[in-house]
Amino acid sequence: GVTILPLISQCSPAVQFPAEQLAALTERIQDAGTEVVKAKAGAGSATLSMAYAAARFTDSLIKGMTGQEGVVECAYIASDVTEAKFFATPVLLGPNGVEKNFGLGTLTEFEQALLAAALPELNGSIKKGEKFVADNY
Repeated sequence: GVTILPLISQCSPAVQFPAEQLAALTERIQDAGTEVVKAKAGAGSATLSMAYAAARFTDSLIKGMTGQEGVVECAYIASDVTEAKFFATPVLLGPNGVEKNFGLGTLTEFEQALLAAALPELNGSIKKGEKFVADNY
């Protein structure tokens, strides 16, 4: 969806695409979860991808908390990187959890437009989540 922000300009090794191809690739990345559900004819979701991401993050968190240096993962955390209260960015993990937020880096104009389009929906989702917690816990 629109809140998925592919930062193709930050790929390593560096890649470049013509504008039309970049737009198509970005849309495909943003809609990948929906594409999996459609491919499974509504009989499931991309749960394997989510499980792998959870396992990888947990492994990295344990490494950081036990003192391994240089452990970097993306995490959706309370943040001042954007106007959203929470945002996903690369972070350095350590014994105290998040040691450093690396932020978004330099965005292209195309990526800046994607971010601007994502923020209203992201802020709405954050408000819904905060309301749910306030009403239920």
